[in-house]
Amino acid sequence: MTISRSSGVLLHPTSLPGPYGIGELGQHARTFIDWLHRAGQRYWQVMPLGPTGYGDSPYQAFSAFAGNPYLIDLVALREHGLLTESDFADAPSFSAEKVDFGLQYVWRTQMLARAHARYASGGAGHLRPDFEAFQAAEAEWLDDYALFMALKEAHGGLPWNAWDAPLRDRDPQALSEAAERLRDTTERVNFVQFLFFRQWTVLRRYAAEKGIQVIGDIPIFVAMDSSDAWAARDQFYFDDQGQPTVVAGVPPDYFSETGQLWGNPLYRWDVMAADGFQWWIKRFQGSLKLYDVIRIDHFRGFAGYWEIPFPAENAIHGRWVPAPGHAMFEAVLGALGELPIIAEDLGVVTPDVEQLRDDFQFPGMAVLQFAFGGGDFSVNDFLPHNLRENQVVYTGTHDNDTTRGWWRAADELERHNFRVYTSSDPTEETFAPMLTRMAFDSRARLAVVPLQDLFNLGTEARMNLPGTTGDHNWTWRYRAADLRPDLATGLRALTEATGRL
Repeated sequence: MTISRSSGVLLHPTSLPGPYGIGELGQHARTFIDWLHRAGQRYWQVMPLGPTGYGDSPYQAFSAFAGNPYLIDLVALREHGLLTESDFADAPSFSAEKVDFGLQYVWRTQMLARAHARYASGGAGHLRPDFEAFQAAEAEWLDDYALFMALKEAHGGLPWNAWDAPLRDRDPQALSEAAERLRDTTERVNFVQFLFFRQWTVLRRYAAEKGIQVIGDIPIFVAMDSSDAWAARDQFYFDDQGQPTVVAGVPPDYFSETGQLWGNPLYRWDVMAADGFQWWIKRFQGSLKLYDVIRIDHFRGFAGYWEIPFPAENAIHGRWVPAPGHAMFEAVLGALGELPIIAEDLGVVTPDVEQLRDDFQFPGMAVLQFAFGGGDFSVNDFLPHNLRENQVVYTGTHDNDTTRGWWRAADELERHNFRVYTSSDPTEETFAPMLTRMAFDSRARLAVVPLQDLFNLGTEARMNLPGTTGDHNWTWRYRAADLRPDLATGLRALTEATGRL
C-alpha cells in the first residue's frame, strides 16, 4: 500500500454526540466528517464496527462480518416511517458524556424491534426491494449470523457451546427446524443488518465526497462466542464438545507478569491452507465493504502466535507457534489484488514479523508515547527521527491513556528523556499539542491523532484500559460543542505546515 503524505483522526463512532446515548451514523457523523474536511484531514480511523457482547469491546464481536445495531441512526428510521414520535416518548434520560451499554441493549433493541415490526406489517414498503437484494447478496454470512443471534436469544444469551448438542454441533435437521421456528427473529436480525449497512454505505459515500477515507480494523482473532466460530468450527481448535483446546494471548512481558489471556479460539492453519485460505479471502472481502483501508490488529500473529492450553488461569504456560502468514497473504492478494493494509506491529516484534510486513510492503505503526522510556532511549524505534516513511505514526491509540493523561502519569525518566530530546520543558497543558506536532513533523507518511488528544483531554477521556472490564472502557463521548471551528482551523494550519494537506 502506498500512502501519500497525509493525516487523520482516530474516533470510534460510539463516541459521537447525539440524543440517544451513543454515537449514530446520522447527522452528527456527517458533522464530524465536515469538520475533518475543514481541518484538512484525509482519514477517519475507527475501531471494529461489529456487534458487541459482554464487555462491550469492539474487538470481541458476535460476527466478523456484521455491523453494530447500536450505531443505527434512529432519526433516519423515523424519516423512513419505521418509527413514530410516540415510539420515542418513553426514551430514557441518556448521558451526553458516557455510553451506558446496558441501557442501549434494552432500549435500542426495543426500538429496532418496533422498526422491524412496522416494516413486517407493511410499512416502509419502498425499502423492500433493497432489503431483499441485501439478503441475497450477503447470504453467505448473514444466514448463519441471523440464526446464531436468534438461537442465542432463545437460549437466554448462552454461548453456542452451551446449547443443546444438535444445535451446538449444527445438525442439519436441528438447524432446519430452528430456522423455521425462529423465522420472525432471524428476519428481524437480517433487517437490522440491512439498516446498518444501508446507513454506513451512505455515510462512507458522504465521506468520500469530502475526500475522507475510512481506516478500520480487522482483529486477527474472532470471539469465542461468535457466529464465525460456530459456523466454521472446523477452522478452529475445538474438541467434540465445542470447547477450545488452545486459546490466544500474549506471554508475560514488561507490562504483565502473567501475560494476557485473551481466550480467543486459535486457527487450524492446516485446514485453512487446504482450501487456499478461503475463510480469510472472504473476511477481507467483508472488511472492504466497511473500510477503505484495513488495519490488521496484532499483525505479529501471522508470523507466530502464543498458544495457551485450555483451560488456563493465565498466559504463562504457552508456546510460540509459527503461522503461515506469507502463504495466507499471497492467497488473499492473489484473489483480491493489492489491498490497502496497515500492519499493527507494536509490542515485541521479531525479525520474522518485520520480514512478513516488509515483503508485502505493508506500512507498520509507531506510537510516540512509547518513544521515551528506558535508559539509552536514543535507539528507540519510535523516536521521530527513527521513523520510516512507510509507517503510520500515532500520538497514542485506543489502548493508551490520552497524551495529556500519559504525561501526567509519566515517570521522571520518561519526562527527562522528553526534555532532553526536545530541549523543552512542557506543562500538562502544552504536552499533547507538542506530541501532535512531532507526529505531523515526522517522516512517517501518515499521522493519526485520537480526537481526545486534539481536545487536550486527560485520563477521564481514555477509551480503553487493556486487561480490564467495566463501565470505564469504550464509553467516552464528546459533546457537539467540543468540535469547535477554531480547532479545525488550527489543525488545518498544522497539516499544511507539515506538508500533509
